[in-house]
Amino acid sequence: MPSTRDIRRRIRSIKNTAQITKAMQMVAASKMRKAQQSALAGRPYASLMNEVLGNVTTYAGDFIHPLMEKREVRKRCVILISTDKGLCGALNSNLMREAAKFPKESTTYVTAGRKAGQFVARTKRSLTAEFTYKDAPLFSEARAICRFARDLFLKNEVDEVQILFTDFVSTLDQRPKALPLLPVAEIKTVAAGMHSHAESGPLMKDTTEFLFEPSADEVLGSLLPHYLNFRVYQILLEAKASEHSARMVAMKNATDNATQLIKDLTLEYNKLRQANITKELLEISSAAMALG
Repeated sequence: MPSTRDIRRRIRSIKNTAQITKAMQMVAASKMRKAQQSALAGRPYASLMNEVLGNVTTYAGDFIHPLMEKREVRKRCVILISTDKGLCGALNSNLMREAAKFPKESTTYVTAGRKAGQFVARTKRSLTAEFTYKDAPLFSEARAICRFARDLFLKNEVDEVQILFTDFVSTLDQRPKALPLLPVAEIKTVAAGMHSHAESGPLMKDTTEFLFEPSADEVLGSLLPHYLNFRVYQILLEAKASEHSARMVAMKNATDNATQLIKDLTLEYNKLRQANITKELLEISSAAMALG
């Protein structure tokens, strides 16, 4: 049975831990608000870009861009977007569980985030490139990732590129999601192809007429690379919003658990202390009675 000194020491240790988790919760909450605002702010532009490209592909006729070429999938590239740090609940483990579903022999990985690189190395999978991105993702970081993936596809080193990330749904809900990036087979009206709640109706009304200058083909050729760059950028924003939300919730749960544990230990300490006092009183009474 632990002594009162052991319980006091444990309470002190848990209080120190609770102070750390509370501070991390506050930091994560601050970052979470900024990340969520950035992710939500990018969705309307992504949706509009989808609509414009949908209209262009409708009027482009038989034009086929190299990035739209469909091939038999013999080799696949997966861009795996994870966090750099842990302490964010089951976010990374859920993501890696989805990443492990891809066939090991025919899949190569491009990672963004330290945890993704560690997963690929630990499971002895093929790693083609490793990228980093900041707490506030930059468009240049997304462009670098996308350029590398485009080069792999255009050089026929891979026949398909998918991107696996944690989609931000709400502060309490983040879901791992795999989306096709290349080839750009069909552009739909979902904002960056990510959010089912962002779905809208048809791309355009049949009576709507669009004029493209210089031509629909050239507009499509110019817009496709930018579309892919922004799609990856929006996914980085979604991943960061998911990370900070998950970390804030995890640290809040840790703080709440520590507070409850301190209460339980304090109760145990008081019971033990009371028992010791009662024992001492009985000993004193017994000694007094023995002395007569």
